[in-house]
Amino acid sequence: MKNEIFEKFNEGQLRMPEQTISFEQIPWSKHPTFEGVELKHIIKAKDTDGKFSCHLVRIAPDKSIKNHIHETQLEIHEVIAGNGRCINAGKELVYEQGIVSIMPAKVPHEVHAGSSGLYMFAKFIPALC
Repeated sequence: MKNEIFEKFNEGQLRMPEQTISFEQIPWSKHPTFEGVELKHIIKAKDTDGKFSCHLVRIAPDKSIKNHIHETQLEIHEVIAGNGRCINAGKELVYEQGIVSIMPAKVPHEVHAGSSGLYMFAKFIPALC
């Protein structure tokens, strides 16, 4: 499941005044609930005093993040590559490169990758983890 544009992000860096962290040093984690979904925790709650978190997400072809709700977090998706669809508050949204979508707290949503998989940044305010 390779995608050239996404791999550029996967090889990227988090640059801060006091340090630079290579994304390649951050391990991928399997999503604890959804098969075929992996996360790379780029910015965690401990880095921002719980204000926000940022994660690279890759969803294998034809796999899904099933319907769920975040009770306290606003969630932002920035689609980097691939294709799919998101059901956000009952509305179906096409996901393709360049799309940004917002899910307010307490709003049900789900994400389904298409045949080429789906690659995105997910940001949570306040932090998810």
